[in-house]
Amino acid sequence: MKVFLADGSVEKPTQSHELFEFTQKHISIKTNDKLMTIDDWVKSSWPDSQGDLLLQMDIEGSEYEVLLIASDDLLKRFRIIVVEFHALNELWSKPFFKLVSQVFEKLLQTHTCVHNHPNNCSDSVKFEDIELPMVTELTFLRNDRVSSPSFTKISPHPLDTDNTQNKPSLPLPKCWYSGK
Repeated sequence: MKVFLADGSVEKPTQSHELFEFTQKHISIKTNDKLMTIDDWVKSSWPDSQGDLLLQMDIEGSEYEVLLIASDDLLKRFRIIVVEFHALNELWSKPFFKLVSQVFEKLLQTHTCVHNHPNNCSDSVKFEDIELPMVTELTFLRNDRVSSPSFTKISPHPLDTDNTQNKPSLPLPKCWYSGK
């Protein structure tokens, strides 16, 4: 599988492979000599492609704006989307909540969240009876690939591992995955 990587903070990937194509730019909401929109990145990386893509993104808080400006046509091409969402402790801020809500409304038009993995590098926050991780990785599957949606019965999944062994595990509260 051909792998396209973008990161403006490094000169090159730590490992090389004949199927890696690297762009030394940050994915952002505009395109210039140091930044690139996700649509421009896909067009420049693989200009003649029409098939399904897989997106894995960890861009330290810029994911919200990047996903919001991504074209609907591009999002529909992603069979799987894996995104690390940051700053969830800010959800109680009305402007941030509005931004995050718009992003999830957009994603959920074409995709279903199939996995939630709290990142234990950060803590969780609690507001009244709601507890959530400050950072979590969500996996979305395009709706045409979801045959019988249901809530999971267990969390963490047996294949889940902590992001770091230096901090305690960060369990996902049952209300986040049980449908109750």
